[in-house]
Amino acid sequence: MSIRVLLVDDQALLRGTFRLLIDSCEDLEVVGEAADGREAVDLARTHRPDIVLMDIRMPGTDGLAATAAICADPELADTRVLVLTMYETDEYVARALRVGASGFLGKYVTTDTLLDGIRTVAAGEALLSPGATRALITRFLAGPAPGNLLAPAERLNDLTPREREVTALAARGKSNDEIAGELVLSVLTVRSHIQRALTKLGARDRAQLVVIAYQTGLVRPESRQF
Repeated sequence: MSIRVLLVDDQALLRGTFRLLIDSCEDLEVVGEAADGREAVDLARTHRPDIVLMDIRMPGTDGLAATAAICADPELADTRVLVLTMYETDEYVARALRVGASGFLGKYVTTDTLLDGIRTVAAGEALLSPGATRALITRFLAGPAPGNLLAPAERLNDLTPREREVTALAARGKSNDEIAGELVLSVLTVRSHIQRALTKLGARDRAQLVVIAYQTGLVRPESRQF
């Protein structure tokens, strides 16, 4: 089955370029295009795409509000938002991650990076490993967001020591392979720990798991303590 993508950008030329790239792949297809956030939410509810490729800065309803609406809609629980941005250190991107986005890409990434990014997020992973993304998380997500998360004890209490350890390493941008090597575990075991942590914390995906790890204090910037 193809990965179904909804394109959201106020620039028609850019949407057209992305459509050509995506539709050229046998495993990907564009199911709709939106020029602003309000239209994006409406089309997401109509088409139920796997991925929403979301611009942030648009006139009218912006991508941040649209991301929040899509991620909060229980009928769109299987839809993932991949944010597009001109600047990889944009605070809007961090806010999008807070409300449920699964990662972000710069608008000037290579074709292969864009297509692989869509596939990565559709598979339930998150685009959180590049150094620029780790810097973004450290800068903007380390502080608590009032009213956004429960107290640390309430959020982390159900995690086993190993699940905390794996979650902390994931929050530092380590891949499953790297975590497995560091903890002397199989990759399958790491994936199982990640999945259980996602379930216990009520996180949509790995991106939200990372946000929770920073905002509950499980991981702190430059900290080596679990």
